[in-house]
Amino acid sequence: MTEVNPAFVLQAIQNVSFENRPVPKLRDEHDVRVHIEQTGICGSDVHYWQRGRIGDFILTSPIVLGHESSGTVVEVGSKVKNVKVGDRVAIEPGVPCRRCEYCRSGAYNLCADTIFAATPPWDGTLQKYYIVASDFCYPLPDHMSAEDGALVEPVAVAVQICKIADLRAGQTVVVFGCGPIGALSQAVAKAHGAKKVVGVDISQSRATFAKSFGADDVFVPEWSSDPSVDPVDASRVMAERILNHFGLSDGADVVLECTGAEACIQAGVFATKKGGTYVQAGMGKENVIFPITTACIRALNVRGSIRYTTGCYPSAVDLIASGKISPRALITHRYKFKQSLEAFEQVKKGEENTLKVMIEGVK
Repeated sequence: MTEVNPAFVLQAIQNVSFENRPVPKLRDEHDVRVHIEQTGICGSDVHYWQRGRIGDFILTSPIVLGHESSGTVVEVGSKVKNVKVGDRVAIEPGVPCRRCEYCRSGAYNLCADTIFAATPPWDGTLQKYYIVASDFCYPLPDHMSAEDGALVEPVAVAVQICKIADLRAGQTVVVFGCGPIGALSQAVAKAHGAKKVVGVDISQSRATFAKSFGADDVFVPEWSSDPSVDPVDASRVMAERILNHFGLSDGADVVLECTGAEACIQAGVFATKKGGTYVQAGMGKENVIFPITTACIRALNVRGSIRYTTGCYPSAVDLIASGKISPRALITHRYKFKQSLEAFEQVKKGEENTLKVMIEGVK
C-alpha cells in the first residue's frame, strides 16, 4: 500500500480540511524529510485562517498550516552533513535565498524570497512529512522533548526581539504583553542579565503566570473608559503609573511591545527613557496613532522586530537545553492531529487561560 501524507489544509478563508497528499520528495541534495511530531499554533496561523492575509502575504491558493514544529529526520539528501536519519530536530521554518544583500549580512529575516512555512504560497508543517533545508534543522539533546523542540520557534522570536533591542546586562526592561511572546521575551531578557524586567498585561491570570515564569514583577493596568478622556493622554498617564510604581522615574532602558494594541504602543513610547530603545514586536491594527513627538524629543531608538536572524535558533536551543528557559510551562492545551480544527478554535477564542496550544503529529 502506498504511503500517504496527511495534511491540515487551509483551502480558503475560514475553510480548512484534511487531505491525504503524496509523500513529498526532496527538492535537492541538501534537503531532509522530517516526520513532524509536535506543532505549536501561532497567532499568524489563526490570522491566515480567519482573514487570509497578513500585510502583503495574501492567500490565493490552498496551503498547509503550521510552522512551529519539531520532528525526526527520516530521509537526507546526498550532500547533507549536519544531521542524519533518526536525529530529532527543531525546524527553523523560513529558508531564505542566501544570495541577496540581506541574507549575506545575516539579516535573512528581510529576504524577499524566503520560503516560509504556512506563509502564502508555501505549505506549512501540519502534515506528517515536511521537506526543509538541512541547515535549517537543529539537533535536539536527548533531554529535550518534541514539545520543547517545537517551542524553539517562539523562543527564537523572543531572542530576536532582545537582539534587536541590543539588550545588555544591568538594564531595566518593560515588556507590554504577557502572552507567549511577551512572557518569553521577559525570560530571555532575564537570561541576558537584565536588572529588572516588568511585564504589563490587562489579564491578571497572564500577569500572574508571567511573574512565575520570567518577569521580576508585573503590572495590571486599568484603562480609563471615560469617552471624554483623550486616548493618548490616557496612555501617557498609564505609562507614568507603571514607571512610578516600580521606581523607574526616568523611564525604562528598554521597552518591548509584544501586544500590537494601540494603547500599549503609546504607553510603551511614553515609558521609554531618553535615549532608550523601543522595540515593536506585536502586530495589531496596520495603522495607529504613534507619539512621534515624544519619540523624537527623547531621541528614542525605535526598532521593529520580525522573525529571527543568524544565531537566534541555536541560542534558543541552548536557552532551553540549559534550563534557563522552560517553554513547556506555556502549554495549556494539547490536541491530536485529527483535532487540529478544535485546536485552532481554542486559540481563536482568545481566552485568558489559553497560552500555548500544541498539536501532536501523525504517528
